[in-house]
Amino acid sequence: MARLRVVSLVPSLTETLLAWGITPVACTRFCEQPSLAHVGGTKDPDVAAIAALAPHLVVVCDEENRREDADALVAAGVAVHACSPRTAAEVEPALAALAAELGVVPPTAERGGPVPALAPLGLRAFVPIWRRPWMSLAADTYGSSVLAALGVVNVLADAEARYPEVELDAVRALAPDVVLAPSEPYAFRPSHLAELSTVAPVVEVDGQDLFWWGARTPAAVHRLHRALR
Repeated sequence: MARLRVVSLVPSLTETLLAWGITPVACTRFCEQPSLAHVGGTKDPDVAAIAALAPHLVVVCDEENRREDADALVAAGVAVHACSPRTAAEVEPALAALAAELGVVPPTAERGGPVPALAPLGLRAFVPIWRRPWMSLAADTYGSSVLAALGVVNVLADAEARYPEVELDAVRALAPDVVLAPSEPYAFRPSHLAELSTVAPVVEVDGQDLFWWGARTPAAVHRLHRALR
């Protein structure tokens, strides 16, 4: 079979495709794959450059990419597949649909599930994802679903916005047991971690394990569980 020509506009899907033995013909500059061709970012892909690559498929997700860019690719005659799980449990069926679209059978260990059933950690956590303003995540997010799989209560799960802005004084009033400081999307400096430690003890965690869904999901949940025990 001829090599599949796939463009990935989703960092975690680029990682997943590589785990499946599929090397994308291009990806975004945020995919951490310097050896691959880059076609812009997740929010500003170069539609003309992508179309010129004549890909069999471009993979996108609604969390990372803009609808207008996906529509522009379709208008340019490019096939687009949206893969947008909102929970850890949705990853396995979402990847199965992508594999079917590509006509491939992924290795069993790289199918994104099932989510491991682990002993609940019984913690209440605040998860900052940005500073100035401080921001966190609510229930309707992949990251919050990973916390639930760990038996960790997200103290801002009930916020109206999916990614609410918060004040640290308001977070203190929620009495979290721990602050989980992910390595991305914001690179917290030691001084920032010191600020956060006034809320609760800080544990630094791998942001990709918390937020990148895909083939890594089951192992990522295990790693986070070990980090928080």
